[in-house]
Amino acid sequence: MNPEPTLIDRLLDVIEYDIVPKTEAGVAAGNKIFGAAILRKRDLSLVIAETNNEIENPLWHGEMHALKRFYEMPKESRADTKDCIFLSTHEPCSLCLSAITWSGFDNFFYLFSHEDSRDSFAIPHDLKILKEVFRLEPGGYAAQNAFWKSYSIPALARELPEPEREGAAKRISKLSGVYARLSETYQKSKAENDIPLN
Repeated sequence: MNPEPTLIDRLLDVIEYDIVPKTEAGVAAGNKIFGAAILRKRDLSLVIAETNNEIENPLWHGEMHALKRFYEMPKESRADTKDCIFLSTHEPCSLCLSAITWSGFDNFFYLFSHEDSRDSFAIPHDLKILKEVFRLEPGGYAAQNAFWKSYSIPALARELPEPEREGAAKRISKLSGVYARLSETYQKSKAENDIPLN
């Protein structure tokens, strides 16, 4: 994919201005730091943004919660998934990969990798489940397949021409700092919740 600065800027905008505020409230309530959004391909308008809600239901990962809310919208006003972009703050776990597939999206974009979730945010479950249940090494799933193509936002940003590349790198660095702070808050409070894999 040839990255477009407009698309990358818009995805980072949605994370910063639509997902992060919900995640800040979610983390304050005891949830993890993962969030997701759905945008229309034609104009990059936001359909829905959500965050992790595992204290209500351990299945409500950020992506799952966004899909739940998406399918609660009236069918006549809900966008077709083939006409949408799926955005995840963190590379989706096996549960969320399956849900994105079953929902009919032909793409997803993510900011932080599975390894980031494990190494930077101290949440290793995605990689552990991939290894223990599916016998896959990190990155072992098919990032492009008959159902969808996945895209790392930082990898796309590195392909931009200057000065857009530097601008995107600065925004990604800023968001990394925001998520590091949210992660620290979550790690301090996680013993108080009853999320099975916290």
